Amino acid sequence: MTTSFAPLPVETHPIPLVACEDLRVDVSGVPSCDGLTLRSTRERLLMLGAPRALFLATIGLLPIARGTLSICGVPAQHAALKHVVAGASSSSPLPPNWTVVQYIEWSARIAGHSSSEARIMAKGAMECLQLAPLSKSRLGGLVPHARRATVIAAAMATGARVLALEDPVGDLPEEIAVAWASTLAKALEGHSWIVFSPHMPLTSPLTLAAEEALIVSASSTLVQGPPSHVALAEGRFVARMHGALDSLAPRLAARGIAMFVAGAHVVVDLGGRSTFELLALCSESGVVVVELRPLSSALRFCYRPQNVGS
Repeated sequence: MTTSFAPLPVETHPIPLVACEDLRVDVSGVPSCDGLTLRSTRERLLMLGAPRALFLATIGLLPIARGTLSICGVPAQHAALKHVVAGASSSSPLPPNWTVVQYIEWSARIAGHSSSEARIMAKGAMECLQLAPLSKSRLGGLVPHARRATVIAAAMATGARVLALEDPVGDLPEEIAVAWASTLAKALEGHSWIVFSPHMPLTSPLTLAAEEALIVSASSTLVQGPPSHVALAEGRFVARMHGALDSLAPRLAARGIAMFVAGAHVVVDLGGRSTFELLALCSESGVVVVELRPLSSALRFCYRPQNVGS
């Protein structure tokens, strides 16, 4: 008899799915996130451009040095232990001699499920992610996207309310990335989820399924809204600048260019002006533009081609 997999029901809740305030997370004693504040009540999120430390703190693998971070109102340092959130890292080490089903059942067991419950949870997760044909395969012999599917299935089998996934389609060949993203988006139906990634194609099934995209730096939320709106934020750029920004701001404002400082980054809205005018005004003000890129670049319009051998 085939057992259908029923994830825990997703409730509409007034508290945010994820929220942080004045968050600082250190890596090797150095701030990786510092002063970050964000909040979203949506159930399916793309978190784009954030430092990896934010993902690790979300799933309880890095401590919080300052501020707060919560998942569904539960402090992140307790959320994983209480099975509110389960994470799937893109680089999780896997025991090479274990089979797919052993690993997923083990994940369910350490989440507190009995042996019989773990078998049911593992079977359902494998069916969702189309891993059943590979159930007896050893982890050391899996191709990259099958390894990622196994790690995500292991998180799913815990029964956690929220799944936090790290770059699930990154660095895969285009044709595999498209098919895998479609499988994953379907498997995530009925779950709350946060996908952390440097960027995500606008045409990806994960983007289409997301309710909200947040483009995040180490210290601020640069833009937040429906993915289609974020992608169409033409004329908005994020920059790194060195120099007297206080003297630059009124020059820009006089030309109709809005600017605000977001930690180590500067966000500018050209207001119909050109990047040439922006760079000229910066030069006149003695400000050096180290980096300038479209704010919407985190949502790309196509998959990146795979660079063989890179």
